[in-house]
Amino acid sequence: MELRKRYRLVALAGCLAFSFPVAAEEVGEVDVDWLGNDIIVESIADPKVKGVTCHVAYFERGVIDRLQKGNWFEDPSNNSIACRQVAEKVEIGDIELDEEGEHVFSQRQSLIWKSVRVTRIYDAKNKTLIYLAHAQQVQDGSAKMSISTVPLWSADVTWENGEPGQ
Repeated sequence: MELRKRYRLVALAGCLAFSFPVAAEEVGEVDVDWLGNDIIVESIADPKVKGVTCHVAYFERGVIDRLQKGNWFEDPSNNSIACRQVAEKVEIGDIELDEEGEHVFSQRQSLIWKSVRVTRIYDAKNKTLIYLAHAQQVQDGSAKMSISTVPLWSADVTWENGEPGQ
């Protein structure tokens, strides 16, 4: 087994206790240099909003890069996100409607201290779901973020608890 794959398995096993129940499915892996650095693209179905899927891209350092830089257990905070309606009907479950939103997904970028998170926020005035991909760190928070929106005003939408504001 390739050393990089072993690192992923060890990191995954070490972080299972901290993971959210949502699973991401890797749909792409693009080599960016000869050091083994890659951009990983994962598909994440929103567990509380059926019919919406997000694709998150993030940077994963290769073994040679980790050896050269001496930081074995951390990947950069860089990420990107795009979310779309992927079904004719959108079914919205019991989601958080406050301005802080709700965490949908988290992926570790270091063994303990850093993760990339996807947070869902609902903009009731514009009937839009907002998905924010951002780094979460214990200290020295990162300003690196990416945002994607899914407008609901033209979609066939049902709300588990009734549409907010109606």
